Amino acid sequence: MATTVTTATYDTFEEAYLAQLARVRHDREFVNSPRGYPSREILGVSYRLRNPRERVIRARERKSNIIFNFAEALWYLSGSNALDLVRFYAPSMEKYSVDSRTLRGTAYGERIFNFGGAGFDQWENVIRTLREDPDSKRAVIQIFAPEELLIRDNIDVACTLGLQYLIRDGRLHALAFMRANDAYRGTASDVFSFTFLQELLAHQLGLGLGSYFHVAGSYHLYESDLASADRVLARHPRPVNDDPFPAMPAGDNWPAIYEILALEREMRTGRLTLKRDDVEGLGLAPYWAQVVALLSLHAQWRLCDGTDRELLGYLWPLYASLVENRWRRRYATPA
Repeated sequence: MATTVTTATYDTFEEAYLAQLARVRHDREFVNSPRGYPSREILGVSYRLRNPRERVIRARERKSNIIFNFAEALWYLSGSNALDLVRFYAPSMEKYSVDSRTLRGTAYGERIFNFGGAGFDQWENVIRTLREDPDSKRAVIQIFAPEELLIRDNIDVACTLGLQYLIRDGRLHALAFMRANDAYRGTASDVFSFTFLQELLAHQLGLGLGSYFHVAGSYHLYESDLASADRVLARHPRPVNDDPFPAMPAGDNWPAIYEILALEREMRTGRLTLKRDDVEGLGLAPYWAQVVALLSLHAQWRLCDGTDRELLGYLWPLYASLVENRWRRRYATPA
């Protein structure tokens, strides 16, 4: 069977997600079992998003986890390889840790801000490169490290090879290169995080948001997710909400990110509980206050087994709809 390289263009990530999921589900090129996990596969998948801000899947059947999406992106921005933050939002991540304390390949933040443990801040290098030469093709962040393959039975090898940023016509375009990408699970969180980083970088550079390009060597669907994929693809997607995904505030958003990371740590460890009035009183831009509210909802659920209805009501309709759709029994608004 011939291998083909396909490039497609979509307005939103959801359009790309559904189209490529259907393709690997119904028109796969190969069937294989890497490390004993049966999967369907297409090689050389590539697509472009015209509006990378529309980074969330709204289809009801997919039940997107908007809280984890933001938490994972913030974990990357923390620059840490510690497991505790991301495990709080996705306990299953612990199975990829060899010491129950850290992650290796999955901890992209450490690769971005302290590559090789040598203090090389690739984010700052990209900023410097693009400011010195806006036409540069050298603004690259390397994620995959060759030495990962030297570790015997390594269960946490980076799926992402690298990220590239290009300024063209006053807009920041981004490309993500994946050695492998899970068509049902992994790509949903990867594209959210990578386009989130793209928007953050664009605002830091004072640029408009350009296109996002996603390239995967192996695009695959595990047999264990076939039933879930079939449910998502079985009917015309019914969106939980039609509101546009909010735009990040213009300018340098790093002060807000540092504050949110500090608040998240206090909430996760039970030293701080934020109610609606507390969140509104933080003085953060509404965009970032909404992120804090999402994290606070999760912390109260995990630590207190409670649902803060007032805080849920504070969420913007898109976020509230995604939360209620994901955890319908816990968060659904009473009739």
